[in-house]
Amino acid sequence: MKGFLRKDGRKGIRNVIVVAYLVECAHHVARQIVTDFSGEDVHLIGFSGCAPNDYVQKMMENICTHPNVGAVLLVSLGCENFNRNKLSKHILTSGRFVEKLVIQDHGGTLSSVEKGKSILETFKSQLKTVERVDFKISDLMVGTICGGSDATSGFTANPSIGKAFDTLVAEGATCIFEEPGELLGCEHLMAQRAENKQVGVQLVDCIKKANNYYKAMGHDSFSAGNAVGGLTTIEEKSLGAYSKSGSLPIKALIKPGEIPEESGLYFMDVVPDGEALWGFPNINDNSEIVEMIASGCHIILFSTGRGSVVGSAVSPVIKVCGNPKTFENLSGDMDINSGKIISNGASLEALGAEIIALIKKVIQGKKTKSEQLGHQEFSLGYKYFHYGKKNCEM
Repeated sequence: MKGFLRKDGRKGIRNVIVVAYLVECAHHVARQIVTDFSGEDVHLIGFSGCAPNDYVQKMMENICTHPNVGAVLLVSLGCENFNRNKLSKHILTSGRFVEKLVIQDHGGTLSSVEKGKSILETFKSQLKTVERVDFKISDLMVGTICGGSDATSGFTANPSIGKAFDTLVAEGATCIFEEPGELLGCEHLMAQRAENKQVGVQLVDCIKKANNYYKAMGHDSFSAGNAVGGLTTIEEKSLGAYSKSGSLPIKALIKPGEIPEESGLYFMDVVPDGEALWGFPNINDNSEIVEMIASGCHIILFSTGRGSVVGSAVSPVIKVCGNPKTFENLSGDMDINSGKIISNGASLEALGAEIIALIKKVIQGKKTKSEQLGHQEFSLGYKYFHYGKKNCEM
């Protein structure tokens, strides 16, 4: 397997050009710039807010310097509060190609779009010079989330991913799972798997924080679709979600944008610190995916029972479907049919091995179903974390 070598020693499995708008007022121009590059590795990301936010700044810095990213065009209106110069300097220091395009300084929409397209053509030539080197499983970081869960998710797709996680971690990869709001009732199980007592206490505190946060918001992480799909309680959903993490020790907690320095299994605390002032922890599945990418994930394993068609900018998404009927109905969007456990009596071990085999093919360039279909969803909102403190310390 081969990867794209970056200045910090990390290796990417893609060499993506990112076009990033820094306020909603610049969104249209940025989208027009990427329109002519449909089907190419040119991805549109951005933040719609105007007021500054440390979390967003960190997320954008990490995503624009993700191992899968080779070049970045920043599209600014010119008067927003986002610190484009700080972001540009951060990207430049990482060794990537970067340009700023300020619409108010380039004569408006039409001239800015033409200038942006010209910059992307230059990037395409420059990216051909990026060195490719051997890529090992120990270079790999994989995240997992679930979305559109139903009654099959907890005993087919989720534990299949858990089997894959066990194999990947044993071979030196880094794996991340999250969704503290969907692990309510599992905190004692998680604490038993903590690598040490301190991590165990932090895991329990994290789930308590999630429980308090959802109570304050008046709604937990349980959708109407989950109930239609046969799930009865958040605790039942939690036990299924928990099985995505496999069986190995949990090394530590991280927050969105914190990048693990050692291989192993990590849990991401996505619930904002402090008072519940920032809306729901993640407003959709793609917000969760974006946070895992910001922490360095090359690939996302997306478990679903009812079916989801989303993908992501920057990192490929592999959809693991737990329901055989859903797989048949949405076969053009699903990558792995874990529903074979129900329909054909396949084993969890076999499905875990199938996921690993596909991951290796994706590293070598095979496009996932969402990549083939051009999915590049990206969602980033306001949050607050005590990044100066570790994990769930308040």
